[in-house]
Amino acid sequence: MDADTLKKMLEKIDGYRQLAIDLQTSLVAIPALGPENDGGGEAEKAAFIESWMAEHIGFDSVEHVDAPDDRVPSGVRPNIVALMKGASADRRIWVMGHLDVVPPGEISLWETDPYVVVEKDGRLYGRGVEDNHHGFVTPLLALKAARELGVELPCDTGVILVSDEETGSRFGIGHLIGERPDLFSENDYILVPDSGVPDGSQIEVAEKSIYWLKVVVRGRQCHASEPGKGINAHRAGAHLITRLDRLYEIYDRRDEVFEPPISTFEPTKKEANVPNVNSIPGEDVFYMDMRVLPGIPLDDVHATIETMVREVEKQFGVTIELSSPQREDAAPATPVDAPVVTALSSAIREIYGVEAKPQGIGGGTVAAFFRRAGLPAVVWSRIDDTAHMPNEHTTIDFMLGDAKVFATLFARG
Repeated sequence: MDADTLKKMLEKIDGYRQLAIDLQTSLVAIPALGPENDGGGEAEKAAFIESWMAEHIGFDSVEHVDAPDDRVPSGVRPNIVALMKGASADRRIWVMGHLDVVPPGEISLWETDPYVVVEKDGRLYGRGVEDNHHGFVTPLLALKAARELGVELPCDTGVILVSDEETGSRFGIGHLIGERPDLFSENDYILVPDSGVPDGSQIEVAEKSIYWLKVVVRGRQCHASEPGKGINAHRAGAHLITRLDRLYEIYDRRDEVFEPPISTFEPTKKEANVPNVNSIPGEDVFYMDMRVLPGIPLDDVHATIETMVREVEKQFGVTIELSSPQREDAAPATPVDAPVVTALSSAIREIYGVEAKPQGIGGGTVAAFFRRAGLPAVVWSRIDDTAHMPNEHTTIDFMLGDAKVFATLFARG
């Protein structure tokens, strides 16, 4: 595509400010909560955005890959695949967003109604404006500009809108990839605008393994004045926590793609034991949150922990039970020099004047579903990072800027 045509697309996007605000207003007014969050699912929001896309863009094909779910009134969790045909089908560009949101949480912490968009100081406030409306409104604005100008993009370009991202993705991208792997190829550019930093400089290409561990230490309760009659589970648990610090030394490999560039092994939640000061607890429960660099098998980490547990059991005469509320091995990383990384970096530089760098993160994103399927995917957007918070907001200029980034990427193909 020539530079003059791209310039016209970018100028079109500048004129979409009120359109973007109106679209966000409509989306926020339709809560899309999964049944795990006492909601009725995403069907109403999916119907609205599908109607909006038909009116404002007119995709060449719109396909549903819905997941059955009898817990919601519609009986399905909608997953929409909308495609605009380009000059070539050798490669497709996909941008994936999610329809569902999290509950607002404690309402008293909100300064506004979470389901009514409020514009203030160049920002939009409301549940979902950033997570994840920002992520799919922006590519839709770019494609609307292309359609209004009658532009044929270099390659097929599509937007995927999925359900269930906030509660596991079993009914969302997990279902879609399982049912329709033929939609994707290794040559595709796959972007997930569901995380980012305020200056737009982070392109997420890798994630650490996540391992949450629940540790239950059992001893024998007794009066604190006669400790010899009991076994202090709290003391044994405390010794185990300090012993687990050795994991930092044992698994000390570094990977500078990540920030921090190391595996982390942190004790976090602590459950209450005895309610009174003068009893020695017979049971003590704590949790570990571990984020482990790719290439370090979680089985190895667990075996090391088991050895430490046996040592503490022997030393203090307690029994220790381990269980894992969450355990997810890292997906293969997207190479830092993958074509999608290079192309996106160039578009970000052109629009924002920022040198974006590929980075790894400690948390997990749905990009992992693509990566496990052998599909290089990146996570990027320019956001204020207020997801799940009270007073969630997105910056209007970031929405329009991200739409221009996507337009530039789509135009380059």
